[in-house]
Amino acid sequence: METKGSSKEYDIKDKLEWMLIFSSEFGQRFGLTLKQAYNYLCRYQAIDFIDKHYGYVHTQSFQSMIDDIGEYCRRKGGMLV
Repeated sequence: METKGSSKEYDIKDKLEWMLIFSSEFGQRFGLTLKQAYNYLCRYQAIDFIDKHYGYVHTQSFQSMIDDIGEYCRRKGGMLV
């Protein structure tokens, strides 16, 4: 699957696996189930952001991305701290 704005192609299975693990780690950080974490990330457009910028985000540590995506969600109205 080709990401918008990028000539690099990423395997959809790899993207989905990364997003699943990220959602799980995000949920653990904030005391959410996987489903709750995924719904939160969708609600505040973080899944779309990750999909669009996968070429960058998947090269960063989960810890760093949890911090950054958490802040992104807060700017979109999310209330997790």
